[in-house]
Amino acid sequence: MRYIRYAFLAALAIVVISVSLANRELVTLNLLPAELAEFLGLNWTISLPLFLVVLGGIVAGLVIGFIWEWLREHKHRRVASVKAREVDKLEREVVRLKGERNQNRDEVLAILDEAS
Repeated sequence: MRYIRYAFLAALAIVVISVSLANRELVTLNLLPAELAEFLGLNWTISLPLFLVVLGGIVAGLVIGFIWEWLREHKHRRVASVKAREVDKLEREVVRLKGERNQNRDEVLAILDEAS
């Protein structure tokens, strides 16, 4: 399974490198459309190679998706945490009740009772 993962990563690296080499032309990115930038006085532009724009968009989408999922699953993690605390509480209560039940019994019988 490890070799399949390495083969997949190598193929992915080859594809990313070939796309990067094929798209080295510079493109200009504008923060706002030209008319709106003139009206607001925010004429922010940057020139980057096209492959950086494409790969940056993919990375930004992945990061936004991971954050969105983490926020969406918050309620499930909270419920799991509450259930785990409840299980711990009940396990402590079971141990306490077994101790009370075996308090006046022979130690050997108490050990055998706990084992079953």
